[in-house]
Amino acid sequence: MSEPAVVYEKKEGVALVRMNRPQVRNAMNAEMLCRLSDAWQDVSDDPEVRCAILTGTGDEAFCAGADLGDFIPMMQGFKPPKDEWDERAKADPGIIFKGLLRGFDVMKPIIAAVNGHSYAGGTEILQATDIRIVADEARLAISEVKRSLFPMGGSTVRLVRQIPWAIAMEILLTGEPITAQEAHRIGFVNRVVPRSRVLPEAMRVAGILAENGPLAVQAVKKAVLAGSGLSIEAALGKEMEIGISVSASEDAREGPRAFKEKRKAVYKGR
Repeated sequence: MSEPAVVYEKKEGVALVRMNRPQVRNAMNAEMLCRLSDAWQDVSDDPEVRCAILTGTGDEAFCAGADLGDFIPMMQGFKPPKDEWDERAKADPGIIFKGLLRGFDVMKPIIAAVNGHSYAGGTEILQATDIRIVADEARLAISEVKRSLFPMGGSTVRLVRQIPWAIAMEILLTGEPITAQEAHRIGFVNRVVPRSRVLPEAMRVAGILAENGPLAVQAVKKAVLAGSGLSIEAALGKEMEIGISVSASEDAREGPRAFKEKRKAVYKGR
């Protein structure tokens, strides 16, 4: 029996979401997007999960984008659905966007461990992550225009808010790849490391996040997302509204108490 297109594991408060089609450079098909959708829902719902890591299988690619020979023709109606995953995606196209984290906000931090090249949909989903660690040999592109396709994973909205306008427009309009080093220079990724260090570094950062107060961490992300696009006054109002509930929590009492008692805090998420 073939392996699933996404491997999903949870350990010590960290969910590992691994795109798993290395034979096609982890290109996205219906099964992968459906399984990604299910994984993100579980990350959101499971109170034991403090953060998630998104990565790919193999040394060549993080994700090559949508499977142009299989998934795209099927969704365009040129090929019939071949299995239950295709049928599910056809019946509910929204699941595709949920898999790409477009219109579905996960309030727990998501770390991208970019183990190789990232193109099209791979770089689109990357924009929905919070901390990005990239292999030094990786190249990144939003390459849809090369195939006369539109980047519908949110790039025309997200990218211009994450990096300078002119750089974002060049990336979007040319479809040309940039190096990991250039992605770091423009502030699109957090750090560039040797390929062998990508996942260990992501796990190290995840360990830090998992030990922080979960209510505070999730509220910080919620406030950042809620305030995006608002006036400063309105965003500050959202921040106050979200922050007050955290300040009144049991965890907010435990943190200072543990500091005073010189011990590790035990957070319960309430």
